[in-house]
Amino acid sequence: MDGKRIYRSRKNKIVCGVGGGIAEYLDVDPTLVRLIILLIILSGTGILLYLGAALIIPMEPYENE
Repeated sequence: MDGKRIYRSRKNKIVCGVGGGIAEYLDVDPTLVRLIILLIILSGTGILLYLGAALIIPMEPYENE
């Protein structure tokens, strides 16, 4: 493996950084990821999935760490 890890984004966040972090990990546009997350949230229990991801996915470390 290349050691690539998923983190919540510090610089590309609106609520908790989950969408920005997923977008950085997948190397796609964050707006697209946020729209997909919004559709999942509006479909029902997606808010629980988002909150779970916000609790489980660690925050991106600072550059100097």
